[in-house]
Amino acid sequence: MYRVMVADDEGIVIDSMKFIIEKEFGDSCQVECAKSGRSVVELAENFRPDIAVIDIHMPGINGIDAIREMKQFCTNTVFIVMSAYDKFDYAKEAIALGVMEYITKPMEKMKVVAVLKRAMAQIDGDRQKRSNDLLIKEKLETVEPIIENGLIYDILLQEHFEEDVNNYKTILGITENYGCMMAIICGDSQEGSRMTNAIGSSVKISGKYHEIREGVKSYFNCKIGNVMSNKIAVLIPCNESRIEYNERTEMIDRARELARFLRKKTDISFRIGIGGVKPLRELGDSYREALNALIATTGSVAHVDDLVIPCDYDEDYPKNLEKPLFEAIAKGDLNEAQVMVDKYGDWMCQKAGDGDLMSMRLKTLEFALYAEHIAYQNGGQTYHYSGRKDYLPQIMELETPGEIRDWFSEKIMSACRNVVSKREERSGDIIRNAKRYIEDNFDKDISLDDVSRVVNISPYYFSKVFKEESGLNFIEYLTNIRIEKAKELLENSGLSIKEICLSCGYTDPNYFSRSFKKNVGVTPTEYKEKLNV
Repeated sequence: MYRVMVADDEGIVIDSMKFIIEKEFGDSCQVECAKSGRSVVELAENFRPDIAVIDIHMPGINGIDAIREMKQFCTNTVFIVMSAYDKFDYAKEAIALGVMEYITKPMEKMKVVAVLKRAMAQIDGDRQKRSNDLLIKEKLETVEPIIENGLIYDILLQEHFEEDVNNYKTILGITENYGCMMAIICGDSQEGSRMTNAIGSSVKISGKYHEIREGVKSYFNCKIGNVMSNKIAVLIPCNESRIEYNERTEMIDRARELARFLRKKTDISFRIGIGGVKPLRELGDSYREALNALIATTGSVAHVDDLVIPCDYDEDYPKNLEKPLFEAIAKGDLNEAQVMVDKYGDWMCQKAGDGDLMSMRLKTLEFALYAEHIAYQNGGQTYHYSGRKDYLPQIMELETPGEIRDWFSEKIMSACRNVVSKREERSGDIIRNAKRYIEDNFDKDISLDDVSRVVNISPYYFSKVFKEESGLNFIEYLTNIRIEKAKELLENSGLSIKEICLSCGYTDPNYFSRSFKKNVGVTPTEYKEKLNV
């Protein structure tokens, strides 16, 4: 159904248009008419036409002005202008208003029908687009909580967050590079800084999660995770790396109102902790701050900046380099570690240019010791109590910023390389032991689980490491061993095909024959016959 409005001060034109529309389009069109500019606007407010065919010259408000008025509330209407005057100025104004067609009188029937069909096609396209947009929005409303929870999960556990953060930001429309975390905790009641009946409350809020989610989003522009025990983690994106006092106060007030709202809505008690503003990659720290803030106070809302005296740094201190540097060491990321070492080394050399070598020595020693501490934790090394007794004498002998920088770089990168080499060594040991076991037991019914148990790692991780190191998966490698042994027995023994089959770990001769042909190109019998030719 299309709602069509025809506006002209001449009755014969209106009658002609109605006749054409009813004859060509029948019941698919509902037609209403107006004879003045004012009546056009008044009719349009109630009728909301899909198509408006309007004469430019009408008593009172002219057609162009009427269209301009209608544009304010008829945003999807397709306008067609008709006039007895083929004037450029009128056409120019009509085009500026987005009019689809400018028809001059007297109008030809076929021209009118063609224009109306084109208008209807445009309306159909717009309707389909709106329908598709609504469908996408409906699907997004279903999927969005899942995606938001994925973001929160990565923030808290820091699993592949570096790789995923840009995708999450794009999908969720996050343009900010900073944020803070809220920890919403519930219970039957509050005793000191603890909420009672955490388990029972987690069941309750799980059943009312949708209401809680809508309530939180009505108070904050945020991304929300799922229920974890009796807690819900919430990310509030921020434009700046810190919030001013007034913003913090407003945030706390809103959080207090939210806690009261949630209590009234669910009949469950809530407390809300708020962490400090951090870069998105460091929001796990903000969440821990939010939890610690609640532990440190008995209020219903606690902001970490109200409770903790923060560590201040010199204005030019490159605090933003510390965490990426130590994370790169822990991951064994040599390239990233080298970038951070170079940047921090440049800064220390610049500071030491004023003659303060002792501060550079101390900072270098501090970082070197901590880097090695990380390497011990992540690289599987053996800690030796006296292994670093020469560090202090060594660094005190260094007399220039460049020498100290080189020592700093060597120690940091050595720690990072140790993480890499120990992991590679560990992987190498796993693969060597696994291959030895396979070679010693290929004639038995062994499985991936059997081998992973021998090397004492999970089947999933063993499968991954084995493929990366050997280039073959477990089954492919075992099959190659068995087929090579079968070829050897076919060449050098008088055993029957069935005996060779059993000797190579196969229980079904038919399966053995198929596997042999797949890998060698001929059956065991054909292979043996070729040897005897």
